[in-house]
Amino acid sequence: MENKTNALKGEELMLVYKVHQPVRSQKKPGLILLLHGIGSNEEDLFRLANRFPPDFVIVSARAPYTISNGKYTWFELGFNNGERVINAEQAEKSRLVINTFISQLIDKYDLDSKKVFLGGFSQGGIMSYSVGLTFPKKLAGIFILSSRLLPEVKPLIRSKEELQSLPIFIAHGKNDPVLPLAYAHDALAYLKPMTNNITYNEYDMVHTLGDKELGDLVDWILLKSL
Repeated sequence: MENKTNALKGEELMLVYKVHQPVRSQKKPGLILLLHGIGSNEEDLFRLANRFPPDFVIVSARAPYTISNGKYTWFELGFNNGERVINAEQAEKSRLVINTFISQLIDKYDLDSKKVFLGGFSQGGIMSYSVGLTFPKKLAGIFILSSRLLPEVKPLIRSKEELQSLPIFIAHGKNDPVLPLAYAHDALAYLKPMTNNITYNEYDMVHTLGDKELGDLVDWILLKSL
């Protein structure tokens, strides 16, 4: 199957994005939606598009809130007495926007709605947790890279029965100074009583994306999309 990259930005949808899609396919392609971290943009994770399976449309979305030129966020983040404080209203709006955006992409590109994977790095992983755990039946899986689970989302998480159908891939660097490994442990401990459909990996790295991590993620997507 040949592939091409469309660098045009889809400003007519809920979010600005970049898309990489198959040229020809014998069947409807799936979707892999990538969400960047705070202060980044849609270009960041889009560089990885060629690493993912060829029978997926790869979309890298831009967060809706502007920090400065070329830098965006899914929600504003601050600190109070050393504790992280989020703009909960923005986080909730982004959760709902991403959910709608997925539906728009499925319609626009005529995608297989049963093969939709959502994931991201850092704050993008936070939003992937937030969307996936509250709309689990909409997704074939979520992947969480160097991230954390927001306490504000926990009351919205769906039932155990619904979560069982949602594969979750969690990966974190052992030496992460930005979002320490304890955040991954905390999320894993919270989710384990609700679902055993979790793949968890730790890597000898800091707050970054690693080649081994990406390879494991691609293998996981291939397995879960069979």
